[in-house]
Amino acid sequence: MADTCVQVLLGSGLTVLSHPLMYIKVLIQVGHEPLPPTLGRNLFGRQVYQLPGLFAYAQHIIRIDGKVGLFKGLGPRLCAGTIGTLVHGRVVQTCQERGSPQILGGEQKAADGSLQKVVNETTREMLARSCATIVTHPFHVITLRCMIQFIGRETKYSGVLDSIVTVYREEGVLGFFAGLIPRLLGDVFSLWICNLLAHFLNTYAIDESMSHTGAIRNCSQAVTGFFASMLTYPFVLVSNLMAVNNCGLAGGLPPYASVYPTWVDCWRHLSREGNMSREAIVYSSGSFRQGSCTQWSRRGFSKVAAKVGGAGPDGPGQTGPGRQSKPCFYATLSYFCLE
Repeated sequence: MADTCVQVLLGSGLTVLSHPLMYIKVLIQVGHEPLPPTLGRNLFGRQVYQLPGLFAYAQHIIRIDGKVGLFKGLGPRLCAGTIGTLVHGRVVQTCQERGSPQILGGEQKAADGSLQKVVNETTREMLARSCATIVTHPFHVITLRCMIQFIGRETKYSGVLDSIVTVYREEGVLGFFAGLIPRLLGDVFSLWICNLLAHFLNTYAIDESMSHTGAIRNCSQAVTGFFASMLTYPFVLVSNLMAVNNCGLAGGLPPYASVYPTWVDCWRHLSREGNMSREAIVYSSGSFRQGSCTQWSRRGFSKVAAKVGGAGPDGPGQTGPGRQSKPCFYATLSYFCLE
C-alpha cells in the first residue's frame, strides 16, 4: 500500500510538472498555430521560417489566460493518473498471485533473460496497461476537450463532474471512449516493440564482459523506448484527434479538424496529407520549434504567409491541420506522464 501511495504521489507530481507541455502539444496537434513563423536557420545553416517553440507558445497562453491557464484540464488528468496507477498495480498483483499468462513454453518456468520470460512479462504488463487505459480513457477524453476550449474560448467543459454529464448527455456512453482503439493499439505496439528490441540488444549486442554493462542495458532500454514511441506516434495523434472530433468545440471542427466517421478515416486522411507525424514535438531552447512543423524558404513564404495569417478565433497566424508538415524528430515521456 505504501508503494502504491508513493507511486500515486510521484505520478501526480510528474503530471503537474509536465501538464503545460502536454497542453501545448495537444493544441498544436489539432492545428492551432496562433503565432506567426520567424526567420531562423536550420541544422544546415539555411535560412528558413520556423514556428515558435514551447516558451513562446506558453507566453502566448499566459498573456490570454494567465499562468493558471497553462493547467487547463489538470483535474481530470490527475484523476486519470491516480486511477490508472491503482488499476495497473492491482492487475499486476492479480497476475502475480494467479500466475502470469504463459505464452511460450506452457507451464515451464522461464529462465532469467530468456525470450520466454520477456514475452510472459510483457504480456502481463500489456494486460495491466490495457486495463488502466480502458478505465481512465473517459478522463483522458475530458482532459483533451478541456484543453482545446482555448481555441474557441468555450467554457463547455468546466469541471470533472459537469464534463461527465455533458459527454453523457450529448454522446452517450460511447462518447467517453472516443479514440480508445488507436490509443490501445499504440500502447500495445509500443510496449512489445520496446521490450523485444531491448531483449535482442541485451542478448546479442551487449557482451557481459563489457564494463558498465548495467548502464549500457539501461541506455538500450531508453533508446528502444524512444524508437518504439517514434513508430507508434501516429496512433497517439489519431487517438487525440478522435477524442475531440466533432464534439461541439471549435478545436474539433473545421478548419482545425475534419469530421471523421471512424478513426480509420482519420488515419487515412492524415496519411494522405502527409501529417501522420504532426507535432511529435522536439523543442529547442525556446527560439523555435523544429519538430514536424512546416518550414518555409524565403521564396515560398510570401505564398504561404496568407494561409498562415488566415483568420481564426485568435486572429492572424493560425493554420489548420491540412498544412503539409515535415517530419523531423520525436520525443516521448513516461506512460502516465504525457498520456
